[in-house]
Amino acid sequence: MITELDIADLKKITELILQRHGYDFRDYAMSSFKRRVLRILELGGLTIDTLLKQLSDQPDYINDFLDGLTVNVTEMFRDPGFWRLLREEIIPGILLNNKQFKIWHAGCSSGEEVISMNIMLKEMGLMNDVTIIATDLDTVILDKAKSATYPLKNMEVNEKNYIRFQGKYSLKNYYREENGRAIFNPELLKNVSFRRHDLVTGDAFNKFDLILCRNVMIYFNQALQNQVLKKFHNSLFKYGYLAIGTKESLIWCEYVNRFIVVNQEEKVYKKIKD
Repeated sequence: MITELDIADLKKITELILQRHGYDFRDYAMSSFKRRVLRILELGGLTIDTLLKQLSDQPDYINDFLDGLTVNVTEMFRDPGFWRLLREEIIPGILLNNKQFKIWHAGCSSGEEVISMNIMLKEMGLMNDVTIIATDLDTVILDKAKSATYPLKNMEVNEKNYIRFQGKYSLKNYYREENGRAIFNPELLKNVSFRRHDLVTGDAFNKFDLILCRNVMIYFNQALQNQVLKKFHNSLFKYGYLAIGTKESLIWCEYVNRFIVVNQEEKVYKKIKD
């Protein structure tokens, strides 16, 4: 079993992935990247050499690698105070100047955040007024998000979050149970476009009133955080909002002076300068 990876090993992996597949992990936080590669090696019973061979010789293996590498632990209405802030302050703030608005879920993972957003918007009577783009690096996890189907065992914590969010009903109003799975109403995704997008190499696109990228940038080093924040800045309308994870910070980023803090606890910012 591989118990250690050195910098040379990690460099070989990142360079091969960049050259062969076009994904750039060179500026990911190396401690996190290293832990996840070690996990991939352990679960797959691989050595460094066999991993490199599979990445080089098996084009489809990159999908399995990305699925093992990306962080896909999430919940519906995670951090309920954040969702109450969206409902009571952020969305009303957007509506002061817009009847129609656009949201980008960057790094949407398996889609729980997207479902949460549309449940909230539906309860606010706004679902038909919003266009949502949901993106992720990992095409396997995007397919899971599109299915809006989750293990029924996950619904207990999701329901607790929804109750703390102070939703109008119960999450059970929005899904049916089948074979140990919670299958959400497809209508909840009717305004959502799922796309593969790489925050590292992908371009800024469209203009949005609200971007959510929560618990993603924590895995980037400082240089990449700067690069991604610039991308978000360019993708926001002036006075648009950016939400990041509660353990993340923009304080050291070069573009931070183009935003103001809306809520420090929930890490919500507003773009004030182009």
